[in-house]
Amino acid sequence: MAENKTTPNDQDVEQFLNSISDEQKRKDSFTLLELIKQVTGMEPRMWGSSIVGFGSYHYKYESGREGDTILAGFSPRKQNLTLYNMGSVEPSHDLLKQLGKHTRGGGCLYIKRLDDVDLPTLKRLIEESVEHVKQKAKTQ
Repeated sequence: MAENKTTPNDQDVEQFLNSISDEQKRKDSFTLLELIKQVTGMEPRMWGSSIVGFGSYHYKYESGREGDTILAGFSPRKQNLTLYNMGSVEPSHDLLKQLGKHTRGGGCLYIKRLDDVDLPTLKRLIEESVEHVKQKAKTQ
């Protein structure tokens, strides 16, 4: 079975975020860093070369594939800020309707700029997602 390519490492999170050339994306990334740190109570760690992750949990699929991944996290991608493990939030969820401009796919939430969304709503979505992942991890 193939090993996960995205694993935790000792790359410095702040150094990574400071290397973002787009000033707005860099500022938004530091805001997300603090927001997710607040929600999880955990310190960030780099996963792979571009994902800032908080905590981890072990997963096991029915197919037999298993591994460890982040409890919550984000990546400042070229097109969007990508928030991971947001798949538990149903598309019809009232908070998504209140969030502002975003797209979703594959368990991720994509935001161009934090100015496009309501931060207290985003925080509540992250809280719900983290709680869902924790509960799911307990049942595996």
